[in-house]
Amino acid sequence: MNELARSLLTQLLRMGEKHEVGSRSRPPALTASTLAEYHAVRELGRKEAIEAALKAARAERVLRLTWDRIGEEDGGYVQRVDLVDAVGLARFLNVLPASAIRADAATRLEGFRSDFPVIEAVLERWEKMKTVRGYGPEDAVAWRDAVLAVRAARELGDAGETPIRNFSARVFNDSKRVESLTPALDVLLAGSVDAEIREPQAVWLELGLVREEQPVRLAGRLRIVRTRVAALLDAPYAAFPAAAVTAIESGQAVAELLSIENLTTFHQEAKRRCHEPVLLIYTGGAPSPAWRAMYGRLLDSLPANTLVRHWGDVDEGGFRVAAQIAAVALEHGRLLQPCRMSPSDVPPERRKAALPATVENMKLFAQKAGWADIAAAMDPAHGFTAEQESL
Repeated sequence: MNELARSLLTQLLRMGEKHEVGSRSRPPALTASTLAEYHAVRELGRKEAIEAALKAARAERVLRLTWDRIGEEDGGYVQRVDLVDAVGLARFLNVLPASAIRADAATRLEGFRSDFPVIEAVLERWEKMKTVRGYGPEDAVAWRDAVLAVRAARELGDAGETPIRNFSARVFNDSKRVESLTPALDVLLAGSVDAEIREPQAVWLELGLVREEQPVRLAGRLRIVRTRVAALLDAPYAAFPAAAVTAIESGQAVAELLSIENLTTFHQEAKRRCHEPVLLIYTGGAPSPAWRAMYGRLLDSLPANTLVRHWGDVDEGGFRVAAQIAAVALEHGRLLQPCRMSPSDVPPERRKAALPATVENMKLFAQKAGWADIAAAMDPAHGFTAEQESL
């Protein structure tokens, strides 16, 4: 079949399939604008090859042709192509109908819906002929592999940060497969097809996967127990493998434990407060399983009257990180408090307008963190975000 004719008929098929699922209101048809390249053809042999394909499809009763005033018999051009039968056109093009591809995708992912409810939302998007992070139903295998990667990473527990390519090679016998799945992994971890797109490193770190292991940074005038020694933290900060940090040495007064999302802010606060009886911890963005396990050990060793707070970006990602840390705190009998993360803490000149959907996600994560007052203060109609560094 002529290449341009196949391209035009494929466009018509996609129009028809979108029309069938309600994603397109206008009847599926190729008009002057979509037929412009064909109308520009002046070489008789090429023109006839295109029209031969269109006529063959018409003979199969899958479309209807409307010719210009010159007419079909006298060498005129087709002015309009109306779709009659989308399934028949797919068969004529020797391709699977979109409905069949969606049904196959749903079958492939059926066993994962209970553990990952967001897959239902992915399938719903596909039913409307829309993609999710660039993936369509023909990419169902990628979503299956993303689920397998999440499950395999969670089986590692808090064993430490694992090199992503070693992990990928073990799970898929392909060292780069997990990295290629990052968009799907992000959606699965967020539990929402509308969640804010994160940097790949943040997605991997949530699973405990890294390009190379990063130490945890701690600051404050406190003695920290590690696997081989108990010692006062250096000024302005010290850095250790998460697994090596076991506790805050008992007998010390600890005014506050403050986790900080961003590195610039951590460095500033470390320089300012490294001589105070506080413990500042850099989360490294989204906290990894190894970080969360270390955080739980430190919480267990805290005096009962210690204030436990978190300071992060006033945006979707910031409240999502806060919700993850709050969940760990609650498991260890502590309530995480916010630090400068209320909308009222953000000066008007530091605010960046946010879409209502973004603000709704911020509210959801604030509620998960246990910060009902902050969630109530967010107004989707006049929402905004702010970076921690700007405050």
